[in-house]
Amino acid sequence: MYHAIVFFPLIGALIAGLFGRYIGARMSELVTTGCLAFAALLSWGAFFLVTGDGRAETVPVAQWFSAGDLVVDWAFKVDTLTAVMLVVVTSVSTLVHLYSIGYMHEDPHRPRFFAYLSLFTFAMLMLVTADNLVQMFFGWEGVGLASYLLIGFWYEKPSANAAAMKAFIVNRVGDFGFSLGIFLVFVLTGSVGFDAIFAKAPELKDATFHFLGHDWHALTLACLLLFMGAMGKSAQFLLHTWLPDAMEGPTPVSALIHAATMVTAGVFMVARLSPLFELAPTALTVVTVIGGITAFFAATVGLVQNDIKRVIAYSTCSQLGYMFVGLGVGAYATGVFHLFTHAFFKALLFLGAGSVIHAMHHEQDMRNMGGLRRYIPFTTAMMTIGTIALIGFPFTSGYYSKDAIIEAAYMSDRPGHVLAFLATVIAALMTSFYSWRLFFLTFEGPQRWVTHGAHGHDDHAAHDHAHAASAHQADGAPGHHEGVAHDDKGHDIEPASHSAIEHHDDHAHTPHESPLVMTIPLAILAFGALFAGLIFKERFIGHDMDKFWGNALPHGSGNDIMHKIHDAPGWVAASPFVMLVLGFLLAFWMYLRRPDLPHRLAESQPILYRFLLNKWYFDEIYDRIFVRPAKNFGLFLWKEGDGRIIDGLGPNGISARVVDITRGVVRLQTGYVYHYAFVMLVGVAGLITWYLVSGVPGGTH
Repeated sequence: MYHAIVFFPLIGALIAGLFGRYIGARMSELVTTGCLAFAALLSWGAFFLVTGDGRAETVPVAQWFSAGDLVVDWAFKVDTLTAVMLVVVTSVSTLVHLYSIGYMHEDPHRPRFFAYLSLFTFAMLMLVTADNLVQMFFGWEGVGLASYLLIGFWYEKPSANAAAMKAFIVNRVGDFGFSLGIFLVFVLTGSVGFDAIFAKAPELKDATFHFLGHDWHALTLACLLLFMGAMGKSAQFLLHTWLPDAMEGPTPVSALIHAATMVTAGVFMVARLSPLFELAPTALTVVTVIGGITAFFAATVGLVQNDIKRVIAYSTCSQLGYMFVGLGVGAYATGVFHLFTHAFFKALLFLGAGSVIHAMHHEQDMRNMGGLRRYIPFTTAMMTIGTIALIGFPFTSGYYSKDAIIEAAYMSDRPGHVLAFLATVIAALMTSFYSWRLFFLTFEGPQRWVTHGAHGHDDHAAHDHAHAASAHQADGAPGHHEGVAHDDKGHDIEPASHSAIEHHDDHAHTPHESPLVMTIPLAILAFGALFAGLIFKERFIGHDMDKFWGNALPHGSGNDIMHKIHDAPGWVAASPFVMLVLGFLLAFWMYLRRPDLPHRLAESQPILYRFLLNKWYFDEIYDRIFVRPAKNFGLFLWKEGDGRIIDGLGPNGISARVVDITRGVVRLQTGYVYHYAFVMLVGVAGLITWYLVSGVPGGTH
């Protein structure tokens, strides 16, 4: 069964990728979607089978390689944590495949797209079923490669190519730390298999390791290096810059990468290696602090974004921070539970945004929307469900998981828990505000798309202009904001359709509801967004938690916190609800009752507005510190090192002089006998002259 779950997506990817041009786009869609649906059904069966008694098993596949004492097997580690991830990955991927049949129906390269989707899913399944660090790293890098292909799927667009490269390069930074962590764990334990590592870990509780001239607590250093990989893959603070740019990919890609799969890989990795992190409390403090800062930072940026997909992307970044806070304070079950519930409502929001973009014929700027509730009522209802689940409205899925993390942060006694608690509560307020801001700008208020449509926003010229602006902004020097439009007051604003102009159309039109193949996945995800928390809360974080998790997550301090949650003060438990109400009222007042207020506020606080709109200027800072020096250094090596030195001494230097000499010598080879006779005579005359001048041996003195 587990072999089929993992390998069926790979089979679909190979069929669509290698034979798509022969079997056609429709058959490629059906094959890949069918393979994923079958894997999802088996995953749910495995979920109930494994979680029924919390049992764990190892399913061998093959011996991968051996080098001396190092033997790496290819095997599936099956426990509750694996079963949860299998359900999340295959279910969301199946719905994204189904949704893409409708969303991508005009794209001529659908076989390639569906092959990439299935390849991505296979890599993620390899990651979550890994029995050892090497197999996990294989899936880790496979996910990175597939995300590069998906983000840059429309490779004709310079902005998509730039976003794909940015995601790939930023993730390599984190992966460098991840690989060093794997090497260190192997040095310390002599193994890469999880069971052997966890058995050896208690013996290393007080071990040190000499690194960069200092003696470090060995497990703390290893966990910090491993967490560096998680920061890149899960877009945590400092390594988050690739995530918003990844919106350049098609909307289904955004749902797949940013809802349940790639960005949660870091959360899964920390949860899987939690027995190591439990022995490195300093590393857990770093996890907690970084998670809290990320939750706060991403929420602040989401307040002012105008692209509908970018708002949801920063929401993802913020929610990932919540997950790491849960892991960092030792309440591992809450972090994984939020991963589980978040997959449903965030995939719903992304696919719902795709439905809005489809209805608006690929307009993504919320300022060009409004009043859509009357035209796309089903999508509006689905987005409403996704919004209330995201903000943690009582009895929705987000309510149970997010509130548990906030309460765990308050009740924890680990360093950094106060910062994490304050950051998550304030982020809850901002999450509610920007979520309702998105909803009101998109579905309520005046129909701004009518005005903009009259000005030709749907013709090719407008698309090309926005496309050029987006590309110019991606390639232009940060700080100058080329390609960034300005409002009538001169403030920088995101250009309309900033992330991507996904398709072209020649005519203005009336917004329309999406086809059934796109709305069915929305309905299924909406059910999960509403009821997943209620159905599974007792298993994940309630009375049945011990039986449900078994040995998949550590017992001890984490469990103590899980019990302490029930003793949290009433004001702590009520604080997320108070924040969501305040956020709703503020957004309602600013965008429905006083729609002039946001503009006036931005005008009165231009520095703060630009600071948030430009994402705390991280892209500009990194460009100045890393990108430009790297480009200048590369240019120096090209012009001076390669051109002046290597080419100057090589092809343009010594070798060129040899060529010149041989070219002169070759001129003597004329082919005329009298030329050769003349040279011979000159030679004879020279020989005689030398003989006479030097003297004849034995001659007259």
